[in-house]
Amino acid sequence: MAAYLIADIEVIDPVAFAEYRRLVPPFVEAHGGRYLARGGAAETLEGTWTPARSVILEFPSMADLKAFHEDPAYQPLRELRERSTRSNLVAIEGV
Repeated sequence: MAAYLIADIEVIDPVAFAEYRRLVPPFVEAHGGRYLARGGAAETLEGTWTPARSVILEFPSMADLKAFHEDPAYQPLRELRERSTRSNLVAIEGV
């Protein structure tokens, strides 16, 4: 069953975040992931949530998603993202 990583990201260090964006795609692909949305325009239709920058990744399974997130080789990039943004990430199983 597919799983989705949904990220709401507020960039606080654009230079460092640009480096993260440049380096992370191979890690996503190595775990079978693909980008469905990556920072495109967003419009709030209901409620008060106004994401700064949204990213949606699809992985073949929750296990693949978690393997990406916990990959030891990815951890330096994860730390870079955490330093350069304020992020909320949610993992959701598909149907």
